[in-house]
Amino acid sequence: MTTFPSLAAEKDTLRKEALARRGALPEVDRIEKSLSLCDFIDELPIPEGAIVAGFWPIRDEVDPRPLLDQLRQRGHALCLPVVAKPHLLFRSLVRGAEMEPAGFGTMAPGRDAAVLRPDVLLMPLAGFDAAGNRIGYGKGHYDTAIAALEADGPLACIGVAFATQEVDRVPAEAHDKPLDGILTEQGYRAFG
Repeated sequence: MTTFPSLAAEKDTLRKEALARRGALPEVDRIEKSLSLCDFIDELPIPEGAIVAGFWPIRDEVDPRPLLDQLRQRGHALCLPVVAKPHLLFRSLVRGAEMEPAGFGTMAPGRDAAVLRPDVLLMPLAGFDAAGNRIGYGKGHYDTAIAALEADGPLACIGVAFATQEVDRVPAEAHDKPLDGILTEQGYRAFG
């Protein structure tokens, strides 16, 4: 009798493979590829005046901070996620903000920063496929935050990653919301 791996096990294997490819990128390449995200800012479907949630990079993730600075210069309010219950919350990010640990190895503005409701999530991820399905880090932080934010109104979800993190197919589950698009050093790609 043939047994099939569970979706969680399949995702875990794909996650490990994608993260290994990402981790194999030389540091200088990661820096250059991260900086090149700014070249595609005009391709991003971010409405004027939208509140944009970015992320503080951990380990060998793509670094969205130069892109976030350009979005700030264009007049967008920015925020960063904080691991909280029942789901992530997003604290306002302004220049000179005091940063503190925000869970999962990330940093965010301190408790005095206003909590914002983002219109656009620029999301980290472990892997993605050509249909816009994503693999997170397995903790469900973004899944629960997306569900809560969407109950409050429209939300655009854009993955930000290196192109090498693309996988052939992500086994999507019922609770998985596909990305609206992905931004890599190769440009922006819309899904759906």
